[in-house]
Formats: sequence, C-alpha cells, structure tokens
Amino acid sequence: MIPVVQSVPTTVQSAPTPFSQQYTIDMIRDEARQLVYKGILSCQQPIFALCKCIPAREWVYVEQELERNEFLLRDRIVDLLGREDWRED
Repeated sequence: MIPVVQSVPTTVQSAPTPFSQQYTIDMIRDEARQLVYKGILSCQQPIFALCKCIPAREWVYVEQELERNEFLLRDRIVDLLGREDWRED
C-alpha cells in the first residue's frame, strides 16, 4: 500500500523590497536624470527604456506612478525630466 501524503495549503508571502510601492515621480525623475548623465540612457529614448535599469519586480510600481502622473511609456525621457536649468561655467 502506498502512503497518501496530504498537502497542506501554504501561503508564501514575499518579503517587501526596500522600494516596493514607494516610488515617487521625483525618485523616478532623479533615477532617469542620473542614467542620462552617466550616458546609460539617452533623453530621446522612450520612458520604457528605464525598465532595463530598474529591477523587474519593481517595474510595476514605477509604471503605476508614471500612469498616476499621466506619463505614457512611449513618451520620451526628456518629457519626464522636464525643464533643465543649465549654468554657464
């Protein structure tokens, strides 16, 4: 006779990550600005290009914040950054 093993339903809760649901539009702008400054992204790329630089598990929160602020993923990063003030050296 084969013993029957009953499986007990378990719920696995993932531990919250440091930035989960805490992205603000200012944080996203700062991250984009740094990536453009470092040359990793171009300000002419679509906002969607940011997903290459943000962990996939966090992207959903970034996308929600962008939508709340009426940005589309096809908009350019320059639109997200807004007006830049340049000082002459």
